[in-house]
Amino acid sequence: MTQTMSAATDASSNPLLNVGFRIPFDQIRPDHAELAVDALLTQAREKLDHLARAGERDFAGFMADLDTLTEQLDTARTIVGHLDGVVSSDEWHAAKMAILPKVSEFYTSLTLHEGLYAALAAFAQTEAGRTLDPVRARHLKLTLEEFRREGAELQGEARERLGELNTRLAQVTSEYGKNVLDATAAYELYVGPERLSGLPQRVLDATARDAAEKGKEGQHRLTQHAPTLLPVLTYADDRELRRELWQASGTLGVQAGRDNRPLIREILKLRREKAQLLGFRDFADYVLQDRMAGTGERALAFERDLEARTRPAFEQEKADLNAFYHEQMGQDAPALEAWDTAYWSEKEQQAKYNFDEEQLRPYFPLEQVLSGLFEITRRVFGVSVTEAQAPGWHPEVRYYDIHDEAGTHVASFYTDWFPRDSKRAGAWMNAFVTGGPREDGVAPHLGLMCGNMTPPSGDTPALLSIREVETVFHEFGHLLHHALSRVAVKSLAGTNVAWDFVELPSQIMENWVMEREALDLFARHYETGEPIPEELFGRMVAARNYRAAAAAMRQYSFGLTDLALHVEFDPDSDADPVPYARDIMARFSHAPLPEDYAMIASFGHLFSSPVGYGAGYYSYKWAEVLDADAFSRFAKEGIFNRETGRAFVDSVLSRGNSADPAELYREFMGRDPDADALLRRSGLLPA
Repeated sequence: MTQTMSAATDASSNPLLNVGFRIPFDQIRPDHAELAVDALLTQAREKLDHLARAGERDFAGFMADLDTLTEQLDTARTIVGHLDGVVSSDEWHAAKMAILPKVSEFYTSLTLHEGLYAALAAFAQTEAGRTLDPVRARHLKLTLEEFRREGAELQGEARERLGELNTRLAQVTSEYGKNVLDATAAYELYVGPERLSGLPQRVLDATARDAAEKGKEGQHRLTQHAPTLLPVLTYADDRELRRELWQASGTLGVQAGRDNRPLIREILKLRREKAQLLGFRDFADYVLQDRMAGTGERALAFERDLEARTRPAFEQEKADLNAFYHEQMGQDAPALEAWDTAYWSEKEQQAKYNFDEEQLRPYFPLEQVLSGLFEITRRVFGVSVTEAQAPGWHPEVRYYDIHDEAGTHVASFYTDWFPRDSKRAGAWMNAFVTGGPREDGVAPHLGLMCGNMTPPSGDTPALLSIREVETVFHEFGHLLHHALSRVAVKSLAGTNVAWDFVELPSQIMENWVMEREALDLFARHYETGEPIPEELFGRMVAARNYRAAAAAMRQYSFGLTDLALHVEFDPDSDADPVPYARDIMARFSHAPLPEDYAMIASFGHLFSSPVGYGAGYYSYKWAEVLDADAFSRFAKEGIFNRETGRAFVDSVLSRGNSADPAELYREFMGRDPDADALLRRSGLLPA
């Protein structure tokens, strides 16, 4: 990668060196990345060598130094990866790819460093190591386990091979993610207004403006971004248009030059080889050893049990939708296809409940949603959120501070809500800085929330769907888990928890979106200021579990496909993972899936990072059981009950991974989870 003289390695000229709490996003450029990471790697290696000699000196501060060994490096690489995802360009991608092999090699070397592992094991045998407080004792225990799990006891060629596997996994998964981003950005379809019958006016306005900005006045630009794609699939009367966009969505990541299909097999092979090299049967067992599920087989059993209990309701929903469709179109009408399901489901929902989710959008302007979310958070968890100022990576980025009831600044965060062609799809939360208790007080945390929500349109503000509102609440739940952490050990703080527990704080927040008392704090018509009419609210509640089985089965399909690929599929066989995955997903689809359906070629959750949600997508449903059950305490004691909120902060939000997650859950609920809670909430079991 070509460097410029301006990207000097000293901290005064390279903003990625010695990054503090206030990140200078207005100064960071791609040419800063590699030189900064090189310098930080040199520093980290010096610290590593010093730590590895701990037995020759003394162990004072040994675990604390280990905990913060890569702090600056972590922050710098997080920033680089983040910028490649939100202001992506060839330059940012090149910068990310330039540092990937170096960073991957270093992180692999940490757990393979014989001196460090020996020092860690020696410390565990000292009096100091045997008399640590419970949190630091857990840190020591988990660190030793992680070192063993990551190959500390490997020797010779096996150790070298592990380093090669980790480096290649980092490269190929990054390439996969880049292909998805590029394919999404490249897709566009220009159509005239005559093809958009049925679509909401807000979508017509947005797509017309988008086309005009591209020099196509009088046309409409359709993309694969969710705020465009989902309304077309749900409302467009033009069946051929729905088919075209649906099939394009199902084949993202298979185009020439961006074809992820061979990468999927390679990723699966690399992951399995790594797992077996480390003594595990497969990648799922490797990943899940330190999670609540424990093994791939247990996670599979969890998903398959839910599938079996949901399938009767799903089959009934399919029969009902088919019957409704033929009532409307005649018995000789062609069978429903996959691109028809959302459209006819919306028609059936309107017929059954006289409810269209579009009716709710005027009550959900983004600014009011955020204000309501922050007020709910104040009432329940006792923290206040205020807008502040800090440099961002794009003009749409906003910045906020969080203070606790005593007025202490505990966190800040950025938001970036709208889609761009240079921004990856989906919604996510991430951490830039992990603070927490310090000898001189509390160091604040720093995080971010990103999404791809419905943007403003002309003079109309950003009006969200109820699903988008739930997404905002969801990501803020993750952010609170980070922001309210009181764990002094950085490695155990915030969202650094088992991935089948990490979704509990996010998913429980979604429950407030369906509560009248909570909605009345923010759901006001953007023009009149009126709350959601009681009659509309009643229809919304009545329709809440419409096709709940289909929605659940869709999630099961993702979780089971993921687990099957990592447990049961043999990547060394002649079988092709793409049709293998399609065949699994077909069991959960209302209509047959086409032969070229290749959704896993753009399934970034599974394949755009070395681990990510690979073998862990089941976590969403696992945590949904936890959140449905845990919210029952709020429902019983009051959704704004401050004492209940305090208990949730004290037992879950503030505790990170400082104790076993099952123990934390029992602390809050006084018992183990009720496995039926989710099915009851979804209307699939009697209440």
